[in-house]
Amino acid sequence: MAQILVRNLKPKVVARLKKRARAGGRSLESEVREILEEATQVDMETARKLADRIRASLGRRFSDSTALVREDRDR
Repeated sequence: MAQILVRNLKPKVVARLKKRARAGGRSLESEVREILEEATQVDMETARKLADRIRASLGRRFSDSTALVREDRDR
């Protein structure tokens, strides 16, 4: 597994992270790992919203290609 070293964190940030870790019954390292893992997860709702925005930016609707695929397979 990879390791990351974060330098020059403000003492207040570290104190808040420690407090959050204690509240969750975890170590500081475990808490930071959890925060980073959550920050890099894309939930389906977010992914759908992004796909909708991209689709809308294309300025046209895409039709259902099922009939075309079936027609092509029947050749």
